Amino acid sequence: MVKEMQIIMQKLEFEERLEFICEFSKVTPTFINGSIRKIGKTNLTYIEPHRVIIKNITFLVFNYSHGVYISNLTKNIKLLELEEYLKIYELVNI
Repeated sequence: MVKEMQIIMQKLEFEERLEFICEFSKVTPTFINGSIRKIGKTNLTYIEPHRVIIKNITFLVFNYSHGVYISNLTKNIKLLELEEYLKIYELVNI
């Protein structure tokens, strides 16, 4: 007899400082909340990052992290540098 695997999903909430940076930079982002996915009766857990989409560029953000990943997990900038990055790449609505 094959037992079905149970996946438990818990949504995560955004930190307000990310919304503040986007508002201060005058950009209109699309926020997609991340989640925690646990496989029942195991110790396996996957943390899906929050996604912030600004002019077709996806930024990945984890709660309580000072890093922002651009498009994938290979390019990392500090959260405090996000506003400057948006200006350099002309993603800011002026």
